[in-house]
Amino acid sequence: MDYITSILKENRVFYPSHEFSRKSHIKNIQEYSKIYKKSIENPEAFWAEKALQLDWFKKWDIVFRNDYGFFKWFEGGYLNVCHNCLDRNIKSGKKDKIAFIWEPESGESKSYTYEQLLKEVCKFANVLKKKGVKRGHVVEIYLPMIPELPIAMLACARIGAIHSVVFAGFSYDALKDRIQDSKAELLITADGSFRNGKIYQLKDNADAALKECPAIKNVIVAKRANNKVSMANRRDYWWHELVNEKGISDVCEPESMHSEESLFILYTSGTTGKPKGILHTQAGYLLFAYQTFKWIFDIKDNDIYFCTADIGWITGHSYIVYGSLSNAATIVMYEGSPTYPNPDRFWRIVEKHKVTIFYTAPTAIRALAKEGGDWPNKSNISSLRLLGTVGEPINPEAWMWYYNVIGKNKCPIVDTWWQTETGGILISPLPGATPLKPSSATKPFFGIIADVLREDGSKANVNEGGYLVIKNPWPGMLRTVWNDPERYKHTYFEKFGVYLTGDSAKIDQDGYFWIMGRIDDVIKVAGHRIGSAEVESSLVSNEAVAEAAVVPFPHEIKGQAIYAFVVLKRGIKKSEELKEELKRHVAQHIGPIAKPDKIQFADDLPKTRSGKIMRRILKVIAEGSTDYGNIMTLADPSVVDVLAKDRVK
Repeated sequence: MDYITSILKENRVFYPSHEFSRKSHIKNIQEYSKIYKKSIENPEAFWAEKALQLDWFKKWDIVFRNDYGFFKWFEGGYLNVCHNCLDRNIKSGKKDKIAFIWEPESGESKSYTYEQLLKEVCKFANVLKKKGVKRGHVVEIYLPMIPELPIAMLACARIGAIHSVVFAGFSYDALKDRIQDSKAELLITADGSFRNGKIYQLKDNADAALKECPAIKNVIVAKRANNKVSMANRRDYWWHELVNEKGISDVCEPESMHSEESLFILYTSGTTGKPKGILHTQAGYLLFAYQTFKWIFDIKDNDIYFCTADIGWITGHSYIVYGSLSNAATIVMYEGSPTYPNPDRFWRIVEKHKVTIFYTAPTAIRALAKEGGDWPNKSNISSLRLLGTVGEPINPEAWMWYYNVIGKNKCPIVDTWWQTETGGILISPLPGATPLKPSSATKPFFGIIADVLREDGSKANVNEGGYLVIKNPWPGMLRTVWNDPERYKHTYFEKFGVYLTGDSAKIDQDGYFWIMGRIDDVIKVAGHRIGSAEVESSLVSNEAVAEAAVVPFPHEIKGQAIYAFVVLKRGIKKSEELKEELKRHVAQHIGPIAKPDKIQFADDLPKTRSGKIMRRILKVIAEGSTDYGNIMTLADPSVVDVLAKDRVK
């Protein structure tokens, strides 16, 4: 891939303190290198040794098998994921340890010990059984960030049902598509959800979807918002009434599940075409989530861990529910947005619960940085010892703000790269061992052989952009695309014969990985392939810019040209002079070929409720079209009309 090589060099390096390294699981880069070497030279022995840290009902017969491109781990072994997340911790003396601290957008926070959580899970598991859910059945879950969500997931895992969680910010269309594809027969939802002080009508959405999903026989509704909803006779039931019915026990024996039986389906929210149902199975997924959480977050028994993701995404599955609970962590789970009622909501939660580990998305960091340093300084966030980012590449300026303002120059940042398909983190610093470079995901995790390839499959040179691939199987990887094994093979393995991530990246002279965005986020200007993330980072490095999103638009001469949407910091005036200055800034930092042809100042960008910028919508606006597709999943759909009206002709 003929990527233009950036001259936007990042030479700053940040080391963990001696005190942090001394107390961490992996204490220096030499120790990391020694374990990493062992993990890739004999991966089967490495993962088998780690798997013994889980509880097994029956040990495996074979560690790994490649079944014509479909990978199997720990065949012949039997365990239960819920048992490993709850019973195992209770057995080791953690029954009174807090598992979840639920922080609602409004109202009182609520805590569950491991013992209390197990009882709630068992009660709901027995409810599911009573409603006819059996091992191997699919249960669709459409819930906001309330305790019933992880309880429902764990209950499914306990009885061997397959859960498929749909992000509560999705429309009824997205829910309908996922129910139809998964062939679920039972749906769990809520009357409504809160966001920025408003009630979203989840049950109404579910009802609209179910008009085209006749296979759903039962709907269980959690009461959250107390809004008026219609309940269909002999189909819809209230959660609280079912769990309190006479005869519903708080004891439920866990099913003994084969390692390769299905655990959950999670759909990737593709912008076009049918969403892909990513299938994860039992033992390999759990083992990988468990080990990555333990090492990358350097978890200690007294840590309070706060991940701001929604459980509707893979980050919430792996690092709020399964990876976290299997490590007996105490997890803060928050229902609302980062800026409600004020932009210090996260920092107030950190202060209130004395959070020690904080894991969020670059989008949230940029949005909060835009509000300035006064907001975090109003709260006592000195309990923090480790920070993390997830979801997309973080530009160096946002990384520095996070490190200086939130971390007070003392907290390492684990910039984690991974995907729905990978099940857990594949490239990340280990906080006590890895020297950090702002914006680099640094080194592969144990057992992961990552590389960057050119279009012809040859290895890219140092600092040459190309296709990011993973050259070996790992326990947490997807097993297939639900009901579509050919799509699995075509999407992930056809091009190079190894796992194709769909992301572009480069490797620097120190072996550090730099993620440059999705392959399809690459803009081809006059034959040069330019990573949109690189141009965005260059724009944001200008002191006037809070946020930027870059998309291609058709150009008669160049083929494609660059259109930049730029959000300015508070107090900065929009002007044609500033546009020209920003174009010069990009040309100076990356090269003239990367200079945006058009810059549009914006007060806001179209984002999903999880904070992801919807570049496909920006691309449509830049092209002068109005074919936006479904925009109702956006946090604020009105942003689209405003941007379209102000489009630069």
